[in-house]
Amino acid sequence: MAAYIAKYATKGAETTTGTLDRPIRFLAERAHARISEHARRLIRSAWVPGARKDLEPLRLRAWAHMLGFRGHFSTKSRHYSTTLGALRTARAGWRRAQTTPPIRRDGETTLVVAHWVFAGTGLSAAETWLAATLEPGPGTEGEPTA
Repeated sequence: MAAYIAKYATKGAETTTGTLDRPIRFLAERAHARISEHARRLIRSAWVPGARKDLEPLRLRAWAHMLGFRGHFSTKSRHYSTTLGALRTARAGWRRAQTTPPIRRDGETTLVVAHWVFAGTGLSAAETWLAATLEPGPGTEGEPTA
């Protein structure tokens, strides 16, 4: 069931299933909501067990509008999984390794330095003025200038 709910949470439950975008206080609020019958059943499936004392820590009723799924879909538990920060650090290290030129071991050395910087588009104000004031010499229209 958790994987099924997580599928909807990753897609955005409010857009995929038509569920509610705010918590509900009473199950009867579903009657006035413009949601599908499928979403009504999923909300009820989180609401009903939420009344059990042994399940109170799960706060299912507080999260019934999100089909019982608490939190963001990409929330990671440090106990069961890695953290998103650790994933970002590993990805940055891999990217750095991809951009570092390989070290040649056969005595040849080739250093390739490639660094691109966006300089802008079009002509500067001075270049625009210069281009407007220059006129081709008589009889040279269409000929290469260099």
